[in-house]
Amino acid sequence: MLSVHGLIRGQRLELGRDADTGGQTKYVVDLARALAAHPDVDQVDLVTRRLTDSSISQDYARQLEPLCDGARIVRIDCGPEEYIAKEQLWDHLDSFTDNLVEFLNQQDRRPDFVHSHYADAGYVGVRLSNLLAVPLIHTGHSLGRDKRKRLLARGVSRDHIENTYHMERRIDAEEETLANAEMVVNSTHQEIEEQYSLYNYYDPERMVVIPPGTDIDHFRPYEPEEKIEFKSQVDRFLCEPDKPLILALSRPDERKNITTLMEAYGESAKLQDVANLLIVAGNRDDIRDMDEGAQNTFMNILVTVDTYNLYGKVALPKNHAPEDVPAIYRMAAASGGVFVNPALTEPFGLTLLEAAASGLPLVATENGGPVDIIRNCQCGELVDPLDKEQISDAILGFIADTARWKKASQNGIARVRENYSWSAHAKAYVDSLRQLPTERGIQVPTQPVPGALRYRDRMLVTDLDQNLLGDEAALRELVELVRSRRKQVTFVIATGRQIDSALAVMKKHGIPRPDILISGLGTRIHYGQQLVEDEVWADHIDHHWSPRRVAQFLSHIPGLSLQARKEQSPTKLSYFWNPNEAPSVDEINTILRQHELTTNIVTSFGQFLDALPSRASKGQALRFVAQQLDISLDKILVAGGSGADEDMMRGNTLAVVVANRHHEEVSLLQDVNRIYFAERHFAAGILEAIEYYDFFGRCSEPEQAAPKS
Repeated sequence: MLSVHGLIRGQRLELGRDADTGGQTKYVVDLARALAAHPDVDQVDLVTRRLTDSSISQDYARQLEPLCDGARIVRIDCGPEEYIAKEQLWDHLDSFTDNLVEFLNQQDRRPDFVHSHYADAGYVGVRLSNLLAVPLIHTGHSLGRDKRKRLLARGVSRDHIENTYHMERRIDAEEETLANAEMVVNSTHQEIEEQYSLYNYYDPERMVVIPPGTDIDHFRPYEPEEKIEFKSQVDRFLCEPDKPLILALSRPDERKNITTLMEAYGESAKLQDVANLLIVAGNRDDIRDMDEGAQNTFMNILVTVDTYNLYGKVALPKNHAPEDVPAIYRMAAASGGVFVNPALTEPFGLTLLEAAASGLPLVATENGGPVDIIRNCQCGELVDPLDKEQISDAILGFIADTARWKKASQNGIARVRENYSWSAHAKAYVDSLRQLPTERGIQVPTQPVPGALRYRDRMLVTDLDQNLLGDEAALRELVELVRSRRKQVTFVIATGRQIDSALAVMKKHGIPRPDILISGLGTRIHYGQQLVEDEVWADHIDHHWSPRRVAQFLSHIPGLSLQARKEQSPTKLSYFWNPNEAPSVDEINTILRQHELTTNIVTSFGQFLDALPSRASKGQALRFVAQQLDISLDKILVAGGSGADEDMMRGNTLAVVVANRHHEEVSLLQDVNRIYFAERHFAAGILEAIEYYDFFGRCSEPEQAAPKS
């Protein structure tokens, strides 16, 4: 299971610490434990980001942390060591993937399934499941298109949304994940119908609804004579502490809409007369030290208290531990109170289950998961989160009617146990996995890799056109250098050309045959002087590939014309691309996704467009070869200059972009670590990079090279 962002550990989860440490972190930990308890599950690895940061607990620096028998947290390096927001992680996800593959290569067994959580993990999950040839399961938790729609409706500009949330990258990752996932796990039917339906690769047949569970041992009804220590932290705020409590518990996020609840309370004299309001919104020591979103939320809360003069009626405890949460629910239930979730939208609403299992009636937003929860449990009322009068009337309806309150309380306790236990969730999950097509992971090629290659500890990879070709003198110098180091380095050419075309060009320019030839943009791999083809790779990339259907749809797109027959192959459709007439690549991808065609579209040099199987690319082929030769990616130098080379250069490889690069296609690489932008052209740029990285010596970036941020 992949859950890249946030602070994840087995005990004392810091829920509500920030926007990234919310319900998802608790969900994945609980799911890992529940699955590990299932008799058919041997091992669950919950993989997240490793952090070494003095501002947070050292717990997050441990690579391995046991969760329970059969489950553990695995932490993998991902970009900077310090804790950063998920929106800043995108350029580091390729490195995270490479580091995770290296970890998996050291294990006795590879996973049978990969389950990604949220868009960033989906990006990693697609690449990992493609490499391992195992099914991908995905849970979105929240979706970019839905979030953008709601932000636009609130008047936030598109530029601000993009600059703040990197929304285009997120949505593209979500589309790619949906195109590759065999199963998408949802908490509610509403999530499928109103959120996933916004996506081009929306496929209802791959969607399953498996509501999350709740820990019914921790979240239980109040027992008579039970003493709750947290009550002292609440009572000190209140003039009449024995009144029923209206409880809102969430992270301090404006989307949780706490201010509207407070305004509803402030504008209802009747509600103030019969109940107090308890707001538990994360932990704080100094509001000024919180991130901007949380800071604004708390400032709005304090201003609302002052505006409506709610002193003595509203409790705002500063700190609580995760183990306090069950007792907070029981305290509110013992007072005869109500739990309110006024969020603008709630993907599921785990706090609703926790509150209902504790005996609290619910008043919840009508947007999202609460619809299913309240329908299944008959323990509360749905409201428009922007209608303050409706919110206050719903709360009063329970507090003022003892019989109604008691019935909702009893229903919640009984029906959460019946419908939302973790054991039931794990059973439904494993039953769903059994319905998926299974495919064995990649095995060692039937044609052994030439033995001589296995003793070389580094690799030089380059394209032909615009890299090797263009400066004959520099090419001769590079060829002689590689020959002189042939016992140390594996020489690889990765080209978009078909094999016969590549061989003809190499012969014309006196380029010796490489140790490995990756041709057709990563669709074919050949080893040694005899050019023995890797048939396992050919079988691997054929997964879900429908070239005739892809060609049929691309034939109707203006600005695309087929290249010569010799440039086509069963696993590569090649076109001339006129960007002035053709739709954008994003629009072409949209067309293919709308017709459920899983395809990798690659553009290069501003004039070529190729359609490949989703598992095929230069970067994926390179990583497959590196595994066969057991060469670490940080000992591989990749030279490129067009969009077709990008995924070879991202991640843990050393890379050089030669000076004659196609600027627009590689512009996104400017901020990626371990990519050197050469001042010289063609093969001279490669020689420059060999010197820069001391490729035949230390084989790394110079120590004085400052990391990019």
